[in-house]
Amino acid sequence: MADRTSGILLHISSLPSPYGIGTLGKAAYAFADFLAAAGQTYWQVLPMGPTSYGDSPYQSFSSFAGNPYFIDLELLAQDGLLTPDELPEELEGERYVDFGRLYETRYTILRKAFNRGWKRDKGKVNAFAASRTWLHDHALFMALKDHFDNKSWLEWPDEDIRLREEGAMKHYAALLQEEMQFHIYLQYLFFRQWDALRQYAHSLGVQIIGDIPIYVALDSADVWSEPAFFQLDERNIPTEVAGVPPDYFSADGQLWGNPLYDYEKMAADGYRWWIRRMSGAARLYDVVRIDHFRGFESYWAVPYGDKTAAGGRWRKGPGMDLVRLLIEQSGHMKIIAEDLGFLTPEVHELLAQSGLPGMKVLEFAFDPREPSNYLPHTYPTHCVCYVGTHDNETVMEWRAGAAQEDVAFAEKYLGLHEAEGFHWGMIRGGQSSVAELFIAQMQDYLGLGPEGRMNKPGTAKGNWRWRLLPGEIGPELTERIYQMTWMYGRCKRRP
Repeated sequence: MADRTSGILLHISSLPSPYGIGTLGKAAYAFADFLAAAGQTYWQVLPMGPTSYGDSPYQSFSSFAGNPYFIDLELLAQDGLLTPDELPEELEGERYVDFGRLYETRYTILRKAFNRGWKRDKGKVNAFAASRTWLHDHALFMALKDHFDNKSWLEWPDEDIRLREEGAMKHYAALLQEEMQFHIYLQYLFFRQWDALRQYAHSLGVQIIGDIPIYVALDSADVWSEPAFFQLDERNIPTEVAGVPPDYFSADGQLWGNPLYDYEKMAADGYRWWIRRMSGAARLYDVVRIDHFRGFESYWAVPYGDKTAAGGRWRKGPGMDLVRLLIEQSGHMKIIAEDLGFLTPEVHELLAQSGLPGMKVLEFAFDPREPSNYLPHTYPTHCVCYVGTHDNETVMEWRAGAAQEDVAFAEKYLGLHEAEGFHWGMIRGGQSSVAELFIAQMQDYLGLGPEGRMNKPGTAKGNWRWRLLPGEIGPELTERIYQMTWMYGRCKRRP
């Protein structure tokens, strides 16, 4: 990313597809067209895995699988896997995803596609499955969850399959064979559509930035299938879980609840789990943002069962031993280090040793009481500037809720004025910075307020639901984004 470039953050679920959630069909191709016309080099998305309770892409049933909700139904109909009358009622114009409705209806439709396509596509599916070592365990895990009323694998009533005893594994694989085939076929459909979309984006000069959460969900095929690599007891119950310590914003800290890695066992195995994970990411993305990078230096470990994160402790992470390996294994894929949060000198040293670009967030910059390394004049060139991330307020929400002196400092520092528009001035501040890559959320280009927020950390309801509406991106907006991007040297001038 040595050249000056820019991109837009919009998750697949936020596309204005017609059936209640963004998918990999027509709306995705139109968004890629828009990015190219607006002079953007990157499309940033959130983790692409199937989501569990709470609908967070950061709590997925698998680190390797794709989200079946993103499979485009109209493309399935074009392929003869659905009939036109089997498509659901169009829901264009709905601002928010209704995950409950999707859960009740979408898999019924996808099962019709499976019933038509499994025998027809079996040879292609087998070739697809042969190159994905994670797929059998993922399919069995999802089939078992259906079989046990969607309970977490820690609560499955059969202890033998919970602990993956050989006899139980063979028994359930035979018993649930058709359900496993269904989940394998869903992954075949997802990756076929994703690969086609990514190839199209590449033809326009647009690359994909993805996201790797540093931790995996406890209720996941990752933990159930390879428990030895996590801090679990003899019954595969976690001993400590992930979180962040108490700070200025939270007296109790944040209790994430993800199982922690057993880095000693991972190191003894040559970190092959992480190598597979990076290989899986490289099949999806051109650039990957590693979430919570500081956890490689040291991480907050909370005793399992605690109600808050306050009783945790810092424990040393694998440091450069693992980071160096991730860089070596990334191949064509570039890496961004999400280095936000409580950073010690040791974390700064790890980032420097890695040579990876860190992140700068403009919304964090404007406290006039103390100097900030988020102010653009302090940036190194080798960094990624964001106005705000999916976890932050939109620019207009930030303006409404920030301290008056913070807003006044931003206005003075960036020369913000009403004629330009506050959100456009903040975007200009990032576009004009020396950061080699600049990213803004689509919501901020639209100038949305709190209704456009994607996620409020520490809250469980109402997140991950925001969607772009049909027609919100028009020629005037596209041209304005392009002109600013070109003016600050982040794209080539059109012929």
